[in-house]
Amino acid sequence: MPDIRHTPEAPTRTQVLAPGESIDAHRHDDHQIIYAGSGVLAVTTAAGTWFAPGTRAIWVPAGCVHAHRAYGRLDLHLLGLPAGTNPLGLEAPAVLAVSPLLRELILASTRGPLDDTPERRRLRAVLLDQLRASPQQPVQLPAPTDVRLAAVCELLHHNPADPRNLAALATTAGAGERTLSRLFRRELGMTFPQWRTQLRLYHALRMLAEDMPVTTVAHRCGWSSTSAFIDVFRRAFGYTPGTHNRRP
Repeated sequence: MPDIRHTPEAPTRTQVLAPGESIDAHRHDDHQIIYAGSGVLAVTTAAGTWFAPGTRAIWVPAGCVHAHRAYGRLDLHLLGLPAGTNPLGLEAPAVLAVSPLLRELILASTRGPLDDTPERRRLRAVLLDQLRASPQQPVQLPAPTDVRLAAVCELLHHNPADPRNLAALATTAGAGERTLSRLFRRELGMTFPQWRTQLRLYHALRMLAEDMPVTTVAHRCGWSSTSAFIDVFRRAFGYTPGTHNRRP
């Protein structure tokens, strides 16, 4: 098993990652909030992958081994919180909605100077209040453990536009449709259609971050039409895919 880099204090800083660049698996003794000011961020743990555009942030609890990957140019804002400060009460990673106010608080908190001044303590207090009010968002791809379920998930990862239903996919994994349906609910916490939508949104974000046209993304991710893709994307993220790379 490879050594996992251990940094006791989660850093508070900004960092730029080039498209495709990654940060290897590591852990902190502190909690961390990870926000992408531009590009798309993917955070992977043993439990799965969480992904976030600029309207979302990712909460990583203290001690959780995680890795980062950038899609598009990533302006990464890393905000560490002491292990005893958990405004969300979360012991597992989660994706959080980021309001315009919370976004500005995160940006201000991760830019220097980072001295412990009364002004910065007041800023931190407001930020914690905003975090407590921040709803969680289901933007996650849990990792399957059953080999039959993993085979189906891997197949669709390679081709998210694969139109086959669960019954047809089940035959490739040597399992029945009902068995796979139960496995999706039990292991991944969602139905097959829900999981497939999450998968397609993940790949759509990745492609949009690479400046791929919206129509091409819709086709490659398996939506029946561009308008159907735009509707699902808007409901998931609060803006249209055409404005993805123009967001502040």
